Amino acid sequence: MTVNPDIQGKKFPPTAPYLVGREKVREFARAVFATNPVNLDPEAARAAGHADVVAPPTFPVVVQEATLAQLLADETAGIDFSRVVHGEQRFSYTRPIVAGDELTATLTVTSVKSLGGNSMVTASSDIVDAGGAHVVTAISTLVVRGDA
Repeated sequence: MTVNPDIQGKKFPPTAPYLVGREKVREFARAVFATNPVNLDPEAARAAGHADVVAPPTFPVVVQEATLAQLLADETAGIDFSRVVHGEQRFSYTRPIVAGDELTATLTVTSVKSLGGNSMVTASSDIVDAGGAHVVTAISTLVVRGDA
């Protein structure tokens, strides 16, 4: 099965809100070897002007995962997860994510290309806070390997 190029431009419904927990931020920071005190210590984060610990820059993948699950579950997309390789990841921030944020993400498929028998699917997840203000956009490119 090949990826359906007609999914380009498709926008999925917003995900359920994700409440960013202090311990989740700390766990993620330790997992990615982030050693900045603002990622681990609430007092250091407050001294730096933040309400609580600050998530490392790649933390939005945790929130984005729910949007990518929507895409992969969409039978009209034609994406066989067993053939998916993560090709690229980028982030565009308006402000840092901090513990206590309640975040909602909305995914849009921005590009579907065919290259060397493979499909390249780029999806952009706009992540907003409880007030609807933009926090970060997480952009992923998935490579869907073609038939051998």
